[in-house]
Amino acid sequence: METVKIGKKGQVTIPRRVLEQAGLPAESQVIIESEPDGSIRLRPAVVYPIELYSDERIADFERENRLPGSFRERVGQAVNRRAKNK
Repeated sequence: METVKIGKKGQVTIPRRVLEQAGLPAESQVIIESEPDGSIRLRPAVVYPIELYSDERIADFERENRLPGSFRERVGQAVNRRAKNK
């Protein structure tokens, strides 16, 4: 067990040994929660990058995914045949 001091801004430095035992590398992002009993829990946070697309980029995706006319016609025929067989 280690004793640490809470700074004026509410900051706490967690000793490296404690971080290593918890499997948290330096500069990890964590979730902090206060528990009903007054304890504080730190959990590793999982961060997923999110890419926001501009309208122009979305239009590029739609253009790249567009089916050629002949193939679109064949797909339409296959869908119609399947619908008739149901």
